Amino acid sequence: MSTPLPDRRAFVKTLTAAGLVLGATPAGFASAVAPRRRFAIIGCGGRHQMYQDAIETTYKEHAQLVALCDLNPGRVEVARARSAKNGAAVPPGYAHTDFEKMITETKPEFVIVTTVDATHADYIVRALEAGCDAITEKPLTTTAAMCQRILDATKRTGRHLRVTFNYRYSPPRTQVKDLLMSGEIGEILSVDFHWMLNTTHGADYFRRWHGEKKNSGGLMIHKASHHFDLVNWWLGAVPVSVYATGKREFYTPAMARRFGLKSHHERCHTCPEQDQCGFFFSLANNPGLKSLYLDQEKYDGYHRDQCVFNPRIDIEDTMNVLVTYDNKVTLAYSLNAFNAWEGYHIVFNGTKGRLEHTIVEQTYVNGTDSVQGGIADDGITTRIIPLRGSPRRIDAWTGTGGHGGGDKVMLDEIFLPEVPADKYMRASNEHAGAASILIGVAANQCFQTGQPVKIADLVTGLEKPKYAPMPSRTGPLPMPERATIRRGA
Repeated sequence: MSTPLPDRRAFVKTLTAAGLVLGATPAGFASAVAPRRRFAIIGCGGRHQMYQDAIETTYKEHAQLVALCDLNPGRVEVARARSAKNGAAVPPGYAHTDFEKMITETKPEFVIVTTVDATHADYIVRALEAGCDAITEKPLTTTAAMCQRILDATKRTGRHLRVTFNYRYSPPRTQVKDLLMSGEIGEILSVDFHWMLNTTHGADYFRRWHGEKKNSGGLMIHKASHHFDLVNWWLGAVPVSVYATGKREFYTPAMARRFGLKSHHERCHTCPEQDQCGFFFSLANNPGLKSLYLDQEKYDGYHRDQCVFNPRIDIEDTMNVLVTYDNKVTLAYSLNAFNAWEGYHIVFNGTKGRLEHTIVEQTYVNGTDSVQGGIADDGITTRIIPLRGSPRRIDAWTGTGGHGGGDKVMLDEIFLPEVPADKYMRASNEHAGAASILIGVAANQCFQTGQPVKIADLVTGLEKPKYAPMPSRTGPLPMPERATIRRGA
């Protein structure tokens, strides 16, 4: 964020007044539930709640939240109150400046990182060096240099890092992986992938800290790393080269005027034209967002409702990417952040046919009670089309909850002590996390230079992740049936 960090003494004073006595409770807190695996969370914004609730409710017999840490003391207090609401022991809260102190006093085995994207690398590396394993929200990080730090740290420390790509675990996306692994369309030669963000969810990236590349790396990294990881995993391959173009043409001051507004403004909460703006977003009217952000602005000055047309924004809203993989598959990808619907359409072109897969997602805004990545009713379409023959519609595998049911499956894998073997190999480490963000890093470089980028020129020591086996690319193929020529329509 481009906001000043809170003063350490003010942070301590605030926590003490709220009953968050730093360093006073960890020893007694730790002794009560020693057998359970110990987790600390750094970053107490909207995304951390999934992990906190999982630890303190669903998996409370196996896991314990021993510490919470954030740069905003108000959000630490809100998170601690959430523990009490969950009926769990309330963990101590720490300032972000006391990260190492938190590790020393509470002795977590795992640190979960849910901070601003550009800070992931720092906390991951510090956790690994302190002897903890790390679990991080996507994206892994936002630049090649920070990616290199993480790769070097995991190798140097021997600790483990997991990147939580929950889309891999979503039943309909796992089903696509199953179909591709089965060889039903042969080996894949090319992929066409189009992702649409609507003007509710898509616009939300432009009003938050994500709207500045120094924080998020832009949508090519913050959002598209999810999508690139899916393709990497679906193909069982890693990217070799990237070419991309991108622009911002919708979320601009000029567009605000074209919509009939007098100008862009700083934020929705104080906007003089909020009654005329279709992008007005009220923090005050949403209890969750109000408690997490509006009520906590006094500590760090961060505004969760910045104007989507503000010139501070330097991320793109329209992006097109071409990727070549190590198995010679080519990917054509697009991301549009002001679309009429939310979701994606992907096509895999294979030596035996074609797989078409579409998902329409529900409207979502981070920090509200909407479901992230939730699938609309009848929102899944999957078809197999042989090279010669009739299309066949596939009955979709389904699930409930966040990311089309993927969150629950992924959380089981993270927090349960024993997890069944996974033939799809959905768990993701630092190398898979790196392979996903480096496509976005390369795309951002292309936006600036207009030149293609080789992934090998961005980092060293990148290993190919372990992927489930895919169909042979050299074996014999069945000859397609002869085409039937029909005259007329």
